[in-house]
Amino acid sequence: MRAFFVGAAALLINGLLGWAPASAQQQLSPIVIAQAQGKGAPKRAQPVPPKPTSLDENERAAVINNWTIGLAGGLLEGTFVNYAADLGRALDDGDNLRVVPMITYGAVGNVSDLIYLKGVDFAITYADVLDHYKNVLKIPNIEKRVNYVMPMFQGELHIYVRPEINSLEDLRGKKVNFNTVGSAANYTGGIVFDRLGLEVERTYLNNAIALEGMKKGEIAAIIHVVGKPNSLFASIKPEPGFKFLSMEFSEKFEDYYVPAELTNADYPNLIPKGQSVSTISVMALLAVFNWNPNVNGDRYRRCVRFIEYLFERFDRLRQPPYQPKWKEMNIAGTIPGWTRFPAAQEMLDKAHATTTSSIDTSMARTQAARAAPLDPAEQDRLFRQFLEWSKQRR
Repeated sequence: MRAFFVGAAALLINGLLGWAPASAQQQLSPIVIAQAQGKGAPKRAQPVPPKPTSLDENERAAVINNWTIGLAGGLLEGTFVNYAADLGRALDDGDNLRVVPMITYGAVGNVSDLIYLKGVDFAITYADVLDHYKNVLKIPNIEKRVNYVMPMFQGELHIYVRPEINSLEDLRGKKVNFNTVGSAANYTGGIVFDRLGLEVERTYLNNAIALEGMKKGEIAAIIHVVGKPNSLFASIKPEPGFKFLSMEFSEKFEDYYVPAELTNADYPNLIPKGQSVSTISVMALLAVFNWNPNVNGDRYRRCVRFIEYLFERFDRLRQPPYQPKWKEMNIAGTIPGWTRFPAAQEMLDKAHATTTSSIDTSMARTQAARAAPLDPAEQDRLFRQFLEWSKQRR
């Protein structure tokens, strides 16, 4: 476990340095990271599975199921499923840990699967979904039963409309598709239209099918809530006059949402160069069922091992061929209104303690001297800046 905490400490420092002053990031981070990583730290011992040739079929089935995790992803044309596939590849360790990504109904359905579907231990969803189970479905103690491990990426609201639609008001009374029931478009899109007081005829077709209905004039718009760029829009052939509709952020969306935009860099086939489309976004997160270790020991220990591997291999996810947005994620970030899985919080606390206790101020001074060898005042400024940053982080 020592290697895990040392590695996790390095991950925390890497994430935290993103908030440090630029000069401290550039000049002091190498020595801090080196201190946190440690030299020659032994790797965490992995359990050695029995040789397959020595097992009968029942025993082999037990070995395969012993460390297998079910991860609810999402729809094929969504964003979640790509990140679920990344986790399946990056964390795979044969009989020691296997992650099975699942094609599911999406953000809302994933939480339902986490609660009720056998074999599902983790799920990717959006931060606003918990309110649906708490206030609409009124699931008892939902905030205790479903926890989070880490925040992930922002999912942007996409409103794609026909040529005759030039404003949100133009959609009033028209047929608008909110993707399939259980998807983020179904839930978040519904919240947006409800809060705007915009009454439309809602349909719930798969958006890939609804696009064909738009071409025929049967549907005025489709709503899609996914991380940009999304394959559904990135791969379609532009139709004359079809476009993304702007939606401005307001105080109506201050609880779970933030301002966002879609640009030509995201969808060069749909947005002209130099232009952008205003919208809002909601944070995606990795959720876990909060198993009781005294009652559901097997499920709990599998979840703990998954999180250990995630922390240890997080740097791997930041490299190709994995999704680029892994580089933007902060594994120690928090989600308002959600509770972090206790085992994950303990790991972060221990990693943070390792980080703060391993920083050597004398080495920081040495690094500052190397950064500004002929300027004692600048050396002192860099060193004090580093101390202040360290104090704030602690």
